[in-house]
Amino acid sequence: MRLIALSGSLRARSSNGAVLRSALGFWDGPAATADIGALPHFNPDLDGEDATPPAPVAALRKAVAAADALLLVSPEYAHGVPGVLKNALDWLVSSGECVHKPVAVLTASPFPTGGDHANAQLRETLRMMTGEVVTAACREVPAIGPKIDAAAERVTDEPTLADLATAMAHLAAAVTVPSTPDPA
Repeated sequence: MRLIALSGSLRARSSNGAVLRSALGFWDGPAATADIGALPHFNPDLDGEDATPPAPVAALRKAVAAADALLLVSPEYAHGVPGVLKNALDWLVSSGECVHKPVAVLTASPFPTGGDHANAQLRETLRMMTGEVVTAACREVPAIGPKIDAAAERVTDEPTLADLATAMAHLAAAVTVPSTPDPA
């Protein structure tokens, strides 16, 4: 089962990056994080019927298409989704790579709300894109600061780790991998 992750934070040592790395540790299979910081601003003129999408857009679409599941991990800015992540989703809206793909949303915040506004907005956007949002795999992680070992850039809080493991297990369970025919 292949997983592609999108991070809503471009900061090198972000708390959401620590959540992402920790969550990926619970995935049983190949996993990668897409480079969405390299994407140009969404412009439908660059993506028309006869247009060739910019190279970073084509790479994102190829990575998402090849994945069996999608994981979005994001902070919340001004009660919303960070622009870099919304931009990545805008590039995926009309191309179809997210259709019926199991997806989980994890948000983490230094505040007690755990990024609930961004989490809800991302799930709504993904549903509109016909992604299969796995509600049991979505999490809002509150008061993230003391739950992270900054040097290791990983979550160290045991209850949070257990919750991330559960979330990733729910995402994995939602993946339907086509069976290979019996050669007999």
